[in-house]
Amino acid sequence: MQPIGPVNALYPMPTTLVGATVNDKPNFLTVAHVGILNHGTPQYLSISLGKVHYSNAGIHEKRTFSICLPSEDLMVETDYCGIMSGKKTDKAALFGIFYGKLKTAPMIEQCPVNMELRLHDVLDFSTHDIFIGELVQTYADDGVLSGGKIDIGKLRPLLFDMASVKYWRLGPPVGDCWNVGKTLKK
Repeated sequence: MQPIGPVNALYPMPTTLVGATVNDKPNFLTVAHVGILNHGTPQYLSISLGKVHYSNAGIHEKRTFSICLPSEDLMVETDYCGIMSGKKTDKAALFGIFYGKLKTAPMIEQCPVNMELRLHDVLDFSTHDIFIGELVQTYADDGVLSGGKIDIGKLRPLLFDMASVKYWRLGPPVGDCWNVGKTLKK
């Protein structure tokens, strides 16, 4: 084994579009630093945003945000939302926008899956805000559902890798979770 320094090797990550209402207008930014904090009810997710981002103020003020999952088909628009600032650009104009129960967490009609979150807590780091949200509702396009559940093969999520600075796609499944390991049981 070769030591390579304190390199985060958890990539690739799903690329998301985080929605927030800022100055009473919807805004989106591209975020790959999304975390799952638990699997219980309520469910909590986290996003890590540099303090310089325009959306932070809206999340602090409205106490809501969305996490929208673009498919590979939205790669260009997703990348654009990551290189342009909402301070100067109306990125929401790229999309059809809808709102759910919370009324202030904008979501994207073109994204096959959208999650609506209520702000639970903020971890204040010197350079980043870690927003922890309680998942209120998930909206999924019929075309990505199989048996009422999100089918990741149909979703075709856009993946981000920091090492190569490229977008990636999923390949075929390689095994069944909580099953393939049974072959090692004695």
